[in-house]
Amino acid sequence: MISLNLQVRRAAAHDHRQIASLIFHETNTHRHLDWRSALEWLGSQNYWVLDENGTITAALACPEDPPDVAWIRLFSHHSHLSGPEAWSALWETARADIFRSSLRTTVAAIVLKQWFQNLLVASNFELQQNIVLLQLKAGDAKLPPISNGFRIRPMLAADLPEVAQLDRMAFGAFWHNTLDSLQRAYSQSVHASVVEDDLGVVGYQISTGNPLGAHLARLGVRSEAQGRGVGSALVADLVRYLETHQAGNLSVNTQSDNAASLALYKKFGFIPTGEHFPVFVYRGAAGVA
Repeated sequence: MISLNLQVRRAAAHDHRQIASLIFHETNTHRHLDWRSALEWLGSQNYWVLDENGTITAALACPEDPPDVAWIRLFSHHSHLSGPEAWSALWETARADIFRSSLRTTVAAIVLKQWFQNLLVASNFELQQNIVLLQLKAGDAKLPPISNGFRIRPMLAADLPEVAQLDRMAFGAFWHNTLDSLQRAYSQSVHASVVEDDLGVVGYQISTGNPLGAHLARLGVRSEAQGRGVGSALVADLVRYLETHQAGNLSVNTQSDNAASLALYKKFGFIPTGEHFPVFVYRGAAGVA
């Protein structure tokens, strides 16, 4: 049971320093793989802290982005609190507030640490699927024949509204990235490109850099253009770019049940690293049934 001197309240701008310190010093921290840092979400509605006599001892952030999908961007707690104690206090407040206005919302988390998965399972989160990581070592790429029925060019900032529409159609309500997220991804990219035909943009990719090479962070193809080799053209363009710039290895992650994506990356020589990250969800309608 939570102590009487602990108060759950919404995070405010002036909490920035204390939350930053909590994240930096505590190993009991879950952070979402995100284009924004956890601190950049301050000011969002679904952001709470556990306040112990003016000291923040735990934080939970799960803003809705995209709409009706509240990804858990941050959960962190001070070591003098148990994980279940801190999580229970924050989650019960968050759950009541999130589902008070709408039962359509799904709260979701990509789990990187077992202790956090244990908390979610105890709170009736359900496993939806697994994310798997694949890697292509520098020099090992197999470049298949590429169709010539479309044009590939570098992505421009002006393309992003059209790319956002494509992303929504390609990934659906749960997995799609909002325009704001895509703008942030584009600003952090080392290489971003689009495929277009006479009807406009039919595919895109955004890749980021890392100390070992690059990561194919996002690849989407318009549904009516699938099967035409658009995805292959984008990956081939990226591989050639990285080879030219001697960028090293290339990694990518995708859902373990996405047969089309797995087949595409296997064709180029990507191999599974063995790492997988489960996706857990909590749905409002199910939670009150």
